[in-house]
Amino acid sequence: MQQDEQPTFEDAIERLEEIVASMEEGDTPLAQLVDQFEQGTKLAKACNERLKEAESRIALVRKGQDGIELDEFPESED
Repeated sequence: MQQDEQPTFEDAIERLEEIVASMEEGDTPLAQLVDQFEQGTKLAKACNERLKEAESRIALVRKGQDGIELDEFPESED
């Protein structure tokens, strides 16, 4: 992955878990901890942005083109 490419949500979460595990071990040098913290912060921000985008897309789908919430449709009686 190149520097300017954003990881997938799943890849970012996996990397965050790795960073947290490494930090919890307690034997990481301070300079490396700072680098990991910085990377983790960027990954968390990217994940948050992806989640907001997904929420927006879901809201648009639920809203429908005619402005009626999908929950407002009457249930069909078969």
